[in-house]
Amino acid sequence: MRILVTGGAGFIGSHLIDRLMDLGNEVLCLDNFYTGHKRNILQWINNPYFELIRHDITEPIRLEADQIYHLACPASPIHYQYNPVKTIKTNVMGTLNMLGLAKRVKARFLLASTSEVYGDPDVHPQPEEYRGNVNCIGIRSCYDEGKRVAETLAFDYHRQNNVDIRVMRIFNTYGPRMLENDGRVVSNFIAQALRGNPLTVYGDGTQTRSFCYVSDLVEGMMRLMNGDYIGPINIGNPGEYTILELAKTIQEMVNPEAELTFKPLPEDDPKQRQPDITKAKNLLDWEPHVPLGKGLELTIKDFRDRLK
Repeated sequence: MRILVTGGAGFIGSHLIDRLMDLGNEVLCLDNFYTGHKRNILQWINNPYFELIRHDITEPIRLEADQIYHLACPASPIHYQYNPVKTIKTNVMGTLNMLGLAKRVKARFLLASTSEVYGDPDVHPQPEEYRGNVNCIGIRSCYDEGKRVAETLAFDYHRQNNVDIRVMRIFNTYGPRMLENDGRVVSNFIAQALRGNPLTVYGDGTQTRSFCYVSDLVEGMMRLMNGDYIGPINIGNPGEYTILELAKTIQEMVNPEAELTFKPLPEDDPKQRQPDITKAKNLLDWEPHVPLGKGLELTIKDFRDRLK
């Protein structure tokens, strides 16, 4: 197949491209390198079945593809809040452009949505039917509401123009190639511990997250794309950890001497986040397999190599 991956030089996109290339597909990687990096896809640069296109999806583009994995969008608060207008433009204009492309070339379109559509949830764990508790004028809304609009657009293109869509809601994902400065909790703790800095815990550390290793996530994404279910569907690891537990785990693994410091919780930071993956299990026969300890080990090794 000829497969387009937007945001293909990013953390999740590059792992997806590895899998797609290994399976013998022809892959087009589209990225504007705002948070993506060429080193993530270096191994494919001279491969005749791989093409890299530097392009910003807020501008239209004409290509041929059988499938479109639409991942392009900064996904960590530091990056998406740095230029919030650009973030919402990427989510709205970018998704419109990619859906328009899917409609023209009759490609199947997968939207990488997010657990952020649930906002600061008052239902726990979060099933796909839950409509969320989102502050539409808060500092995170460029991303939260942006992705909610992207889902709306996908379903409207499906209903109005018969575009073949898939919608996945991604929960916290970690692994090699995460940006060390992306402000996400796993990368923050690992980078701080490796540099011998105190580990910064926001709030009292009792807020919870679930962490899915990137190879598990990519497997779920490909099963959704190649299956019959449209979605939306939660893809994430239902194992729930407090931020303090995570900090202590990484502290033990990297640098037991490192201290913990506590800072106030950022605005609209969700208190708890845990996917209900009943649908993924039943409809995609998918569940995560990489335990947190093993995934952290691989991630820490990658950070060590890069921070040298």
